[in-house]
Amino acid sequence: MGNSIKFLFRRFIVAIVLTLAGSALGVSCLTTQDVAPSAVEEAETTAATGVNPGVYDERVVFGQSAVFSGPARQLGEEMRRGILSAFHEANREGGVHGRRLELESLDDGYESDAALANTGKLIYERKVFALIGAVGTPTSRPAFLSAQFAGVPFLAPFTGAEFLRDPELDNVLNLRASYYQETEEMVARLTGDLGITRVAVFYQNDSYGQAGFEGTRLALERRGLEPVASGHYERNTSAVQSAVFHIVAGNPEAVIMIGAYAPVAKTVVEVRREIDPVFMAISFVGGTALARELGPDGNGVYVTQVVPFPEDTDLPAAAAYRAALAEYDATAVPGFVSLEGYLAGRLAIAGLELCGAGISRECFLGALRDAGTIDIDGVALQYGPEDNQGSDAVFVTIIGADGRYQRVDTLGAPR
Repeated sequence: MGNSIKFLFRRFIVAIVLTLAGSALGVSCLTTQDVAPSAVEEAETTAATGVNPGVYDERVVFGQSAVFSGPARQLGEEMRRGILSAFHEANREGGVHGRRLELESLDDGYESDAALANTGKLIYERKVFALIGAVGTPTSRPAFLSAQFAGVPFLAPFTGAEFLRDPELDNVLNLRASYYQETEEMVARLTGDLGITRVAVFYQNDSYGQAGFEGTRLALERRGLEPVASGHYERNTSAVQSAVFHIVAGNPEAVIMIGAYAPVAKTVVEVRREIDPVFMAISFVGGTALARELGPDGNGVYVTQVVPFPEDTDLPAAAAYRAALAEYDATAVPGFVSLEGYLAGRLAIAGLELCGAGISRECFLGALRDAGTIDIDGVALQYGPEDNQGSDAVFVTIIGADGRYQRVDTLGAPR
């Protein structure tokens, strides 16, 4: 079957799934946008014309389906907080070309069925301009397919899934490095810096965890190695006992962890009761949430990151983020996930600015793809015809005894 036929067939299937999902599933709504309910009603009515959905004389409305309940909720909350900090920053200066930026967020509980239903509601009922800041691999898969079918931009999802990095996807723009890039960096540093050869993998048993496991397996294979043990748990649970048993039985020197912050933290604590390997978690874990969950047990745990240090005093983007976050929510603590959300918001703003007053989805996507390097106060993002991922950067960090993160240039030696 040719690529074009596969593409059309996939769109046909998505259309059927959307129709069934819209009638069969309920949608849980977070109290979402910084606008009154009457404005939402106006948005629904005005956008029904089909002319530049989500774009109005005085505002542009973005949509987000993410996790705001359950054990991974802090990831969605922080991503949303970062996006809204960027939007609030722009709105304080009069918006973009005179239009305020608004975000409507729906809770999918980190479940794919709910994400599919939410996406349909945002696109077909709320008539949003674009989707931004989806959280998770299993939830992003149905969401991006729905967006692709409808021609809606799918911007800066909080996932490193490979399927979103297909250069043929004309509506997807990723911000962060991929999970394959993160796991390659993990294995390179463990083997190169520490001489480790016995690596186990702890992972979430879904498309996210399996992507991380496969990335780790391939990185080890390139070095003539393979995982000495693996253990998994089910999404939205902390049932890690079986995984802990298998990992301990393998007696690894290091454990690469592809999971959410609560089960990852529990596994670190339980494994350390028996053996003392090096632990290294992938960025999706949520650095701030993991450190909080671990408390004093976090000392010495490594985490890869795909955005710069939130507290970096030499990077203008980090300073702008901290100021915007404090202005939006004075109680918020800076962190990697909300910084990623802030950069996602700034990327959306850059696309709108490049389009000028005549905003359309086609212009928005084309402007970002054709812009060359997009400089967000020192953070460089670059897209092109064969590249829908803005950044390839991967950093390694370690949790110190004080619960704070430090950047690591060489494992075993915090900078």
